[in-house]
Order: sequence, then structure tokens, then C-alpha cells
Amino acid sequence: MSEELIVRHCSPTLAGLKTANMFNCPYSSARELMDSIRSVNSALGPKGVRMLPLRIREGAALIYVYRPARLQRDLSDPVSAAILSERGYPGAAAPGLIAELRSRLCKNDGFPHEIGLFLGYPPDDVNCFISDRGRACKCVGCWRAYNDPVGAEKTFALYKKCTRLYCRAHKAGRTLSKLTVSERVQAG
Repeated sequence: MSEELIVRHCSPTLAGLKTANMFNCPYSSARELMDSIRSVNSALGPKGVRMLPLRIREGAALIYVYRPARLQRDLSDPVSAAILSERGYPGAAAPGLIAELRSRLCKNDGFPHEIGLFLGYPPDDVNCFISDRGRACKCVGCWRAYNDPVGAEKTFALYKKCTRLYCRAHKAGRTLSKLTVSERVQAG
């Protein structure tokens, strides 16, 4: 798996602007894929970023790059927790919730609507998307926004700018590790 692929699809997460990104990654050897994931985790884990395959199919894997601490905060949000509980997810710990998401992705070809919560999308927008079946949104970018289209448009523009700048920096020689911002430690 190339660094360029990760940077192109995950820059907002690497920059600490977004909880997670995911992308399809072609592969020819499952062993090479897993070795590559281990290598990325070794380099980015100390910065608070983790990578894992959500679904592996013949020749392509759905890769999830996320910030575990931020994901736990996001999924602990009352609206997020209620959505996940209503949809049959067990408990509140992020690792168990990710395991359930992986299970659902492996059983089906599509994506469960609640996946937006695992990507850091606003819980109220995810809830509206589920209840509205994707209709009547106010704007579309990384997600379908229902509640704050102006804020969503600003976020979409920020993510695009981040990706453009990160791709340019990577092309100029900055490594994946150098581009990845360390997780901020919250004072307790």
C-alpha cells in the first residue's frame, strides 16, 4: 500500500481535523497487505493514528484510518450512542463497536448508514440521513448535511484544502509520518 494512497484519502485524519477516513485499497497479496498495515501502525500509532482493514475481499480491502481516542469521544456522544444502541451495537467501547461494524460490512456488500458515526460525521446529520433515507438534505459533500449547511460547506472546503496541501507536501518529499499530527493530550 503506497503512502500516496493513504495521503490522498486520509489527509484530514492525518492532520487531526477528522476522526477517520476509509478507502478501498487494491492488493495482490494478503500477507503484503497485512505487513503494510502493521508498518503504518508502527509508524503512526505513537501519533494517535491507527489503521485496520474493515473488509477484505479478493483483490481489494476497505481500509479504515482513525484516531482511537477521538473515535471513543465521538461514539460516546449521546446522539451517537442512541443511534448505535437502536441499531443493535453492543456496549459503548469503540473496539467492540468497530468489531460489530466490521462484522456487518463483511456480511453485506453495502454500507450501514451508521458508518458516518465512525467517520466523524455530525450525529444529528447521520440520524437525519437514517430517518430520511438520504433525501431532503441541505447540502452534500463528505456527508449529507441536514442541520448546518453553512458549517458543513466550510468543513468540506477545509478537508479539500487539507488534502490538496498534504498531497502537494507528500509529492515534494514529506513522509507519511512527518505529515501526521500527534494526538493532543486532553488535560483532565
